[in-house]
Amino acid sequence: MSDPSRVYDVVVIGAGPAGENLAERTSAAGLTSVIVENELLGGECSFWACEPSKALLRPVVARADARRVPGLRRSVEGSLDIPAVFAHRDKMAAYWQDADQVDWLNSVSVDLVRGHGRLEGPRQVVANTQDGETVRLTARHAVGVSTGTVTAIPDLPGLDKVRPWTNREATSARRVPGRLAVVGGGVVAVEMATAWQALGSQVTMLVRGSRGLLNRMEPFAGELVADALRDAGVDVRFATSVTEVAREDGVDSPVHITMANGDSMVADEILFATGRSPHTADIGLETVGLIPGDWLTVDDTYRVTAVADGWLYAVGDVNHRALMTHQGKYQGRIAGAVIGARANGEPLDDSRWGPHAATADSDAVPQVVFTDPDVASVGLTTREAERTGRRVDVVDYDIGRLAGAAQYADGYRGRARVLIDLDRGTVVGVTFVGPGVQELLYSATVLITSEAPLERLWHAVPAFPTISEVWLRILETYRDRAGQVE
Repeated sequence: MSDPSRVYDVVVIGAGPAGENLAERTSAAGLTSVIVENELLGGECSFWACEPSKALLRPVVARADARRVPGLRRSVEGSLDIPAVFAHRDKMAAYWQDADQVDWLNSVSVDLVRGHGRLEGPRQVVANTQDGETVRLTARHAVGVSTGTVTAIPDLPGLDKVRPWTNREATSARRVPGRLAVVGGGVVAVEMATAWQALGSQVTMLVRGSRGLLNRMEPFAGELVADALRDAGVDVRFATSVTEVAREDGVDSPVHITMANGDSMVADEILFATGRSPHTADIGLETVGLIPGDWLTVDDTYRVTAVADGWLYAVGDVNHRALMTHQGKYQGRIAGAVIGARANGEPLDDSRWGPHAATADSDAVPQVVFTDPDVASVGLTTREAERTGRRVDVVDYDIGRLAGAAQYADGYRGRARVLIDLDRGTVVGVTFVGPGVQELLYSATVLITSEAPLERLWHAVPAFPTISEVWLRILETYRDRAGQVE
């Protein structure tokens, strides 16, 4: 590996989950593959997002569940064991070491260059290694970009001196701030507000919009989560824009926060969960006719559409199709199969739901928000169906009416919504909100991707008493309502 100039069939920039899956699939197709990474293998998800955040949230949600079970409430009334929670978080983040990931790459015959990778013209990548060397890589068939995203930090006076938290600091902090301000109302904001309030912070959420939390999901999802956050003690403020932040006495002093409406507050830390930006500012896009800092628009085989000759691919968050780890892995698998087929002269099947088409990106993206209550969704929302002109029937059901929900938690609160395509008689969107509903999501995803007709679902018998009985109740509600219309 000391040769400064090497030729591979495929070069991948970025070793997050999407890039790792892309490299593994091209290697499995018999192509020589190398991956370039300047941070930890496994990327944001493994070390600063999915794994550590869910490790912080798991004891929080488990305690909340236990408090709703008769016979357990008194056993879990005390505070969380903060050192134990942090130790579990550290373990799930592999102590911020990536040796296991390196071993996995070796096991799938993918080479690794540790360094900052940049494009330098068609099929050319230059890696500046951590040892100060320069390695030039040529790709015979494809270059894949999987550099992900970074936190989109607003341009605010004084912010550069405040050293605000992003998701990275929020998931790796070693102490519990007494007061935490969370700016934003999306997934990172609600999950971190849930975690840190339970860990002992007094959390205040500053949400710029007035449409509520989780505004890309069904409105009732954000409403139920907001109610639960308030019940837990979080101060949730809508239509609140931050205009200025300052630490008057250095990085360890409190943060003074000014809002557009003239209000102000003080916090010990401030977390900006205000969206994501493409991590493409310094990867050489200008050398292939693209604009640094832009998202990379791709077709359904993950080729970057603005680059001639079809050699450049982009998978994961950087293509802005579905900013979730599991979807990035899916994209890496599809793109790897595509690159392998094209390199080996095999025909492509890029038809809808074919092995070389990313149909799930538009029709069946699953997502779980790990709050209390859980939020799980896949497919269309009501708003998306209206925007795209899909004729759908919306069927809602109170999950708390189920025997399985009553067994799961005393006073269970939850709601299900299913969107039924009126022209095809299939399910095209599902949203669940309630304790424990995350494990219902895969069944919903299979239902949408298989396009099973509703008539067949009557033969899918849910076990009693489980929360999965919600599927039967949805069918009954839809049938009975149709009968009343007739």
